[in-house]
Amino acid sequence: MVDLKGQYEEIKDEVNASVINVIESTAFINGPEVHNFQKSLENYLGVKHVIPCANGTDALQIAMMGLGLKPGDEVITADFTFAATVEVIALLQLTPVLVDVEPDTFNIDVDAVKKAITPKTKAIVPVHLFGQCANMDAIMEIAEAYNLYVIEDNAQAIGATYTSKDGTKTKAGAISHVASTSFFPSKNLGCYGDGGAIFTNDDDLAHTIRGIVNHGMYKRYHHDVVGVNSRLDSIQAAVLNAKLPRLDNYCDKRIAAANKYDDAFKDQERIITPFREGGNDNHVFHQYTLKIKDADRDALAEHLNEKGIPCGVYYPIPLHNQKAYQDARYNEADFPVTNQLVKEVISLPMHTELDDEQIEFITQTIIAFVNG
Repeated sequence: MVDLKGQYEEIKDEVNASVINVIESTAFINGPEVHNFQKSLENYLGVKHVIPCANGTDALQIAMMGLGLKPGDEVITADFTFAATVEVIALLQLTPVLVDVEPDTFNIDVDAVKKAITPKTKAIVPVHLFGQCANMDAIMEIAEAYNLYVIEDNAQAIGATYTSKDGTKTKAGAISHVASTSFFPSKNLGCYGDGGAIFTNDDDLAHTIRGIVNHGMYKRYHHDVVGVNSRLDSIQAAVLNAKLPRLDNYCDKRIAAANKYDDAFKDQERIITPFREGGNDNHVFHQYTLKIKDADRDALAEHLNEKGIPCGVYYPIPLHNQKAYQDARYNEADFPVTNQLVKEVISLPMHTELDDEQIEFITQTIIAFVNG
């Protein structure tokens, strides 16, 4: 699904030298590489504060902790996404409220968000799924009308650019009150282990979060807030420093590969290619996800595996049907889109090293199967 080895070969000398420098300096935690990365990412995103942390799940949890959400507060998020989004809500003893998604973008349905708001609602977590920005204009308008926080789950869309109704362009993750991202190796901007970060333009919130990530300390052994131990280590920051200047190029290569996939599938009625909302830079294709109509998606996945073609089903089970998150409040009739998507979606190899020969082999194999 991702050719990390091929990507590494292009940056090998720079990465190796940076990692060795960290080891020789022994500044493994909060060393210069971490601070350099923080500043570089702030400049790239156009955001005032980036707070690095240990992973994307921690980033989302810490963002919620920083906002001061209390047990019982309701947090609305999408039913069709990875479990980490709802996992942290439950861990903090908040009340997750799952809603359906749009059938084309797979992102959170704004109308469903409106219907789910109650006096207990305190926050909305839109997920920029598969690399495409959610409808942030509408979400921020709802949040303002109901005095809610918005926390962007930007684990899959770093590098994407959202164009507002007034033409303003903003990087994904810099639109809401606070955002989180992941640097898991397969991400568009990935390190060689775990890593994450929180973004915000709010000075006070940034100060609170900086304490939370470091055991609640601003001064050593003075614990001012309840915190956690979640820090990006210097070796991972060294890798990210090598990759960040190349992020736009990485995203461009993914978009180019997506365009070639689209062209190959354009006349196939049973193969629905990813819908793109807005400009070309709104979707950076962390995943290239098809919908398969009138054909056996699971049989296709098995066939691709037999042919040596990696693929993935993201996601096979809705969150509202996961054992850990089932709740009597949920009605199957409220999730028609998600319940359909889990039967149809399949994600194809998507990375910076895809070549024309690979894309042709993948697409022709799929076309032959669905029409066979």
